[in-house]
Amino acid sequence: MIKSILIANRGEIACRIIKTSKKLGIISSVIYSSEDENSLAVQMADQAFFLESKDGEKKEYLDTDQIISIALKNKIEAIHPGYGFLSENANFAKLVEDNGIKFIGPPYTAIKIMGDKIISKKHAKNSGVSTIPGVQDEIKSFEDAVKASKKIGFPLMIKASAGGGGKGMRIVYEEKELNDKFTSAKNEAKASFGDSRVFIEKFIEDPHHIEIQIIGDQFGNYLHLGERDCSIQRRNQKIIEESPSPFINSKIRNLMADQAILLAKSVEYFSAGTVEFIVDKNKDFYFLEMNTRLQVEHPVTELVSGIDLVELMIRISSKEKLKMKQNEISFEGCAMEARIYAEDPARDFMPSAGRLVKYNPPKQTSKKSEIIRNDTGVFEGSIISLHYDPMISKLCAWSKNRDLTIDLLNTAINSFEIEGIKNNLSFLSVILMNKSFRKGNFSTKFLEKEYPNAYQNYSLNNAELHKLSAAVLALYKNYEYLTTDNYYEFAQSEVIENKYFVDTGLNQFHLDWNFNDKIHEIKGKKNKVFKIKILHFSFSEPIELKINSEKLKFWCRKVTDGFYVRWNGFEGNIKIYPSHLSSYFTIVPRKSNINNSKEIVSPMPGLLVSLDIGIGDKIEVGQRLCAIEAMKMENVIYSERSGIIKSINFKLGDIMSDGDTILEFV
Repeated sequence: MIKSILIANRGEIACRIIKTSKKLGIISSVIYSSEDENSLAVQMADQAFFLESKDGEKKEYLDTDQIISIALKNKIEAIHPGYGFLSENANFAKLVEDNGIKFIGPPYTAIKIMGDKIISKKHAKNSGVSTIPGVQDEIKSFEDAVKASKKIGFPLMIKASAGGGGKGMRIVYEEKELNDKFTSAKNEAKASFGDSRVFIEKFIEDPHHIEIQIIGDQFGNYLHLGERDCSIQRRNQKIIEESPSPFINSKIRNLMADQAILLAKSVEYFSAGTVEFIVDKNKDFYFLEMNTRLQVEHPVTELVSGIDLVELMIRISSKEKLKMKQNEISFEGCAMEARIYAEDPARDFMPSAGRLVKYNPPKQTSKKSEIIRNDTGVFEGSIISLHYDPMISKLCAWSKNRDLTIDLLNTAINSFEIEGIKNNLSFLSVILMNKSFRKGNFSTKFLEKEYPNAYQNYSLNNAELHKLSAAVLALYKNYEYLTTDNYYEFAQSEVIENKYFVDTGLNQFHLDWNFNDKIHEIKGKKNKVFKIKILHFSFSEPIELKINSEKLKFWCRKVTDGFYVRWNGFEGNIKIYPSHLSSYFTIVPRKSNINNSKEIVSPMPGLLVSLDIGIGDKIEVGQRLCAIEAMKMENVIYSERSGIIKSINFKLGDIMSDGDTILEFV
């Protein structure tokens, strides 16, 4: 067994590998940049080594020479690359082995073939695996892209050759989009993987994205560990994954698994690997790519199979044989993972950076009937940097069936508190509560179809808002009299206000409140009665209450005249006033959201990597203005107005803050 491991990564995955290393009695070491000096991974590891930045560029985790030098100097036996960064870099894997260090992953020869998306597609096709039509060579220029588009037809997908994770990928629906998206894909690929090569293939409309987890040892033994459905995506990046898939049956699953293992055998693969497929409406499937590394979403497989994939990777690198047979593996229940990101769904998922002022994840549990697991690399006070991936944590749930798992995961999300940065918690709840999602009716186009205007001004339906308003009124009364010596007697007093006007922002409710036998009785519209018992009241933990026969659990905090609440996708202030004040709301005008600004402001902190206009240029609506790189993603800014450029306040390479004025129109 390996005795010491250097983790050539950061954040959540570094912490995940440390946990298994500790379980196996292995000494764990991490590397860190100046921004990660106080990270959770550094605190958890047995040893931590600083990576020096060269030329001021934030590419420390791609510095192969430094990483190898640290391992050799400290006599570390093996390197685990995690995911992203150098995990699918064949040259790095070879360099590790050439220096007498074990690489915890597949052989570099397999990475060279399968880690390169251009080469892998050719190899898969030659091996008898079903592949998507496309141009199987590198697209070096815009002219090459135009030729490829005429051969394949639209829509098409531009993809980075050197990596995955949704980075360096662009869907193109018509030729006029090709130049911008070709440039963006190459730039993003270069920033993420140090390799700007891209290729083009046909884009299949409304598919499912389903992947097969395989594992192989160094003695020619292979297993598959079932599938993961990763179809819920934004910006071609997964945000919810689950196993088993609600879309395919056992026959399709076995056919896909057979092709995945066939592909692995063809390159003499060992360690953990994932073969990704696109499955169309007719359940015909096509090879997408092979990830020659541990996947972000590997906990989903671990929860349904009970197998520790990181442990298997370590044991295989220690030249141990797989001890189990395929017929000995069983898959129980349903598991689901929701990726918690530092981003603003209301602003096209723009990345958000800053300090986690509050970070209170739900309690992790492991029971016979349910499991809550939270894989993270942060803690309260951590800085979410614009230089790295915006993922905060991976919240996972397991239960006996899909409906129970969805409810369990949604309750956990409602119990998750994050403050200080924008995040996607509410949006994840909206997805989980969506009727089509719950029925299993979705594809990779789910978000575009269900939320065509992105995540704007989402609200619960009227009945749910009615219920939530009653719950918040009970909390308000509980808080109002929290310090009263005899709450029961005070609540019965005739001088106490019992008629209220509750404003949720979009909906208003007139509610009558009474308190009997330690139960808040609230009467609403059409004499609807809510009987509410507060089970747990705290601003440092989730609120728990029972409303009629239903239990509610959510975070809230006190604000002027009410509470800030996040529950089942609703996020905002619920204000409570004595009923006689309601007439004022018909008099006071609502604030207008009309924006006539002549300024273009940065929607996020980031690096200005492209400036496509100059002072005096005449601009049309929809014209590309500039591009900002943040958290390894390139975000293009297009003009929402026509006019002439008056001034430009930044130059290429400048770092901007959220809200900075980039340019002004005359």
